Amino acid sequence: MSKWLAVVGIGEEGLAGLGPATKMLVGGARTLVGGARHLAMIPEDGRERLTWTRPLSLLVGEIERRRGTPVCVLATGDPMHYGIGVTLAKRIALEEMTIVPAPSAFSLACARLGWPRAAVATLTLHGRPLALLNAFLQPGRRLLVLSENAATPSAVAAHLHLHGYGRSRLSVLEHMGGERERILSGTAEGWRRNDLAELNTLAIECVADEAALLLAPVPGLPDEAFHHDGQLTKREVRAITLAALAPVPGQLLWDVGAGCGSVAIEWLRCHSTCRAIAIEAEAARLRLIADNATALGVPALEIVGSRAPESLDGLASPDAVFIGGGGREAGLFERCWEALKPGGRLVANAVTLAGETRLIEWRARVGGSLTRIAIERAEAIGEQTGWRPLRTVTQFTAVKR
Repeated sequence: MSKWLAVVGIGEEGLAGLGPATKMLVGGARTLVGGARHLAMIPEDGRERLTWTRPLSLLVGEIERRRGTPVCVLATGDPMHYGIGVTLAKRIALEEMTIVPAPSAFSLACARLGWPRAAVATLTLHGRPLALLNAFLQPGRRLLVLSENAATPSAVAAHLHLHGYGRSRLSVLEHMGGERERILSGTAEGWRRNDLAELNTLAIECVADEAALLLAPVPGLPDEAFHHDGQLTKREVRAITLAALAPVPGQLLWDVGAGCGSVAIEWLRCHSTCRAIAIEAEAARLRLIADNATALGVPALEIVGSRAPESLDGLASPDAVFIGGGGREAGLFERCWEALKPGGRLVANAVTLAGETRLIEWRARVGGSLTRIAIERAEAIGEQTGWRPLRTVTQFTAVKR
């Protein structure tokens, strides 16, 4: 099929900022699609016009129903950077689309601020929770954020102040590339601006307060970073476990018997495109998992509140599986191994003799390796300091060939 769908990035200059070939794509469309601001840039000429819907899937369905007739979707900046082009490319073959990007808000912001684009982290809060910020907060880090609306900068400033980053410097960049362009700056703790434009991009230079909890992007967060009831894979063992699970961008983890969700949460923090499902039967722990996922910047963690292996039916096939507590449930290992994709990794930890025996049996059946992990921490003994051993953990690791 010929290319019937054009996705065109457009800036503040409107049609005047488009090249001749791109103007032809816009002018030749039978249906124009975009936000009210985008469509207002095109003179009214009787053509069909569709605006964004909630949920967006309704609009995508309308676009698909016009397959074969010329359709032009107008987007702000680069449609493939947190834009509508990403959504459309999941549903419509690339051979049917022409995608024409304009300079993105991130590129324009870097040009205005003199920031090297390769050294800046980017995210969008358009239709997404503020908790996403928590995964990015590290001292000295520079962030560029697509705002939801005029209220976003104030909400972000309050969020930063609450989480120990009140001294961070904020810059709000409005209507970049147009006649109404403006840049406003200040600190998170001192932010009082309420006269902002709906269309804005937020730049953040992260500065941590002395009391801020520093959360590194590598596995092995401090135990105190998690709310838990004692069911927690300890920091050192968790780092070793994540190394064995080997998070890969885009891959899915099952965290079976998730406890407070620490392993699944750290998996998600490794790569922005990683996915994870935390399976936990204890109702009180489900709230702990949700709270921890929010606090640590991965609110997209999927939580299944029922007992495995029955709850595993119907879940997407995993690329990696972690089983905590030695996998006491009958048939759990078999179900997880069956669901695991070829090349996938299964890691199981045990602290009891019975659990260790099960891991030895599993290794005899499918191969893999066994590792015994012994950790000691220095603690006070009266006025002196001595070593206190943690429970020894037996870890089983196998790759499905």
